[in-house]
Order: sequence, then structure tokens, then C-alpha cells
Amino acid sequence: MTEIMNNGMWLFLQCVAVGIGIILLYAVLAIILIYMERKVCAFFQCRLGPMRVGPWGTVQVVCDVLKMLTKEIFTPKGVDKVLYRLAPYMILLASFLTFACLPISRGVEVLDFNVGVFFILAASSIGVVGILLAGWSSNNKFSLIGAIRSGAQIVSYELSVGISILTMVVLAGTMQMSEIVEGQADGWFIFKGHVPALIAFVIYLIAGNAECNRGPFDLPEAESELTAGYHTEYSGMGFGFFYLAEYLNLFIVAAIAATVFLGGWMPLHIPGLESFNALMDYIPGFLWFFGKAFFVVWLMMWMRWSFPRLRIDQILTLEWKFLVPISMVNLLLMALVATFGLHF
Repeated sequence: MTEIMNNGMWLFLQCVAVGIGIILLYAVLAIILIYMERKVCAFFQCRLGPMRVGPWGTVQVVCDVLKMLTKEIFTPKGVDKVLYRLAPYMILLASFLTFACLPISRGVEVLDFNVGVFFILAASSIGVVGILLAGWSSNNKFSLIGAIRSGAQIVSYELSVGISILTMVVLAGTMQMSEIVEGQADGWFIFKGHVPALIAFVIYLIAGNAECNRGPFDLPEAESELTAGYHTEYSGMGFGFFYLAEYLNLFIVAAIAATVFLGGWMPLHIPGLESFNALMDYIPGFLWFFGKAFFVVWLMMWMRWSFPRLRIDQILTLEWKFLVPISMVNLLLMALVATFGLHF
């Protein structure tokens, strides 16, 4: 009995340590992404961005976080208090579950299921429940309209995201994230999969931006129409959770793209160049993973600050009349490539 209790306590302490590690990494990534967003936005708008607090404005985000932590949390009159307070945690729960499935380096992965891709798609879908709860419970017409827009947009673009990832699953022959990365040891899938892999990558980037409610798909939070959309009535850390989840969802979308299309933590290997491959192996896997993920983040930020906001009918038309049909045809092409061994 004592041995069982000791093993249980050791397992409990391991789970607590892993949880604290994920939370800390979550917070650090959010600070980095917010600073990166401000600097990339400033670059595209021909200005400098935050420069006053700390060298090159590096401490500005930390000050904003501290300010948000000290803001008063108030509950508007007439809200459904239970759902109003539950909504931010639902969105964070979806982010944490999805984040835990990302293989950061060899063996550095909290959850590694044989149906990992399926679990990621299912866990990420929980976030839309939090958004709908926030809009409904806030007793505000602007919040409700923003939540309905966001729900319609996210549910729609989940199809393109899922089909794009499924296209690469067909090429990999497995749904386990670690095995998908291992399958790219002799070449990343975006190169091995020919044209269908490239098409799937482009569609994934477009649909991923829409999944995160980021421009040009940020109509659910259109300040000119809806103030702040579904989180209009939130303050303090309630709003902070939504703000945090938005940037972490951006990183998760980019990290999944880096894992499925760009090899994850796997170094760049070119068949026949053994000396080059050995040199690449000296770079730690986590540096490859984060480097690729931030590269995809930069691509998505580039997209945000280059295109104007779309109307809701244009957003849904793009998905149902263009991206979904192209994705389905592309899936069939990838099936032919995988069946007849036409990939590299």
C-alpha cells in the first residue's frame, strides 16, 4: 500500500510539474507574440512600434500585463453569471489541451496519442463553445452578434483546416504527431508531397487565420461595428484570458503547421548530402520547432497586415465556394500521390 501511495504521489507531482511548465511556457510565448505582433505591425505601417519602456520597447508588454492584472474585475448587470465566468476558462482549456499535444522536441510531448491529429481537432473545437457562451451570457447585443459571427466563421473554416491536415495524414500514413515528425527525417512533407502539399499549406494558413479571428477575418471583433465583439463586457483578467488565448491560438495554429508540413523538431535533411545533414543535427530539436513555428507566425502576421477586413458574406463565400472544394480535390490528389508512390 505504501508503495502504491508513493507511486501515486510521484505521478501527481509529475503532473503538477508538467502543468506548471506548460503554464509558464504559455505565458512567455504570449508575451513574445504580443511584442512580435506590435513590431511586425509597425514595420508594415512604416513606424517603430513601442520604444519607450525598456530597450526597443521590450518591457512594454510586461508592463501591460501587470496593468491588466491590477485592473478591477466587474460583472455587468443582467449577465448569466455562471456562463459569463465560465466562458474564458473554456477557451483557455481548448488552448491548453491542444498545446499539450505539440511535440516540441524528441520525447518532449505531454500527450502523444495514436489518434493525435483527431484529438487536436476535437480539443480545438471546444474554444468556439467558450466564445458562444461569452456572447450569450453578456446580455449585450454587440457581444451576441460578435459571438454568432465568430461561431459561424470558426465552424466553417474548421473544415478547411481539418481537410488540409487530413491531406498530410494521407501522405504520412499515421495520425500520431510524433510519427508524423519521424516520417519527415528524410525530407519535410511540404517538399515530399509535391503540389498537393503546397496547396494544403496555403489553404491551412488562410483557414488558420480565420480560426484565430485575425485579420482579414476579424469581423467578429470589428471595433467600428461591435466595439470588441464577444468580449466587450469583460474586464481585467476576464478580458486578459481572451487576449491571451488569441495569441496562443495563433502559436498553436503555426506550431501545427510547422509539425505537419515543415518537419516539426526534425532538422533539415537533404538526401545525398551527409555532411550537411550531420551539421544540421547539431542544432537542438526545440530550436528547429520554435524557429519554424515563429516563421509561420510571421507569415500569418504578414497576411493580417496586408489585406483589408472582409464582410461576413465574403468570409463564408471564400470558405464554402472556394476553399472547401479545392481542399477536397486536393485531398483526392494527395491520395493518388500516396497510393502510386509519386512523392519524393
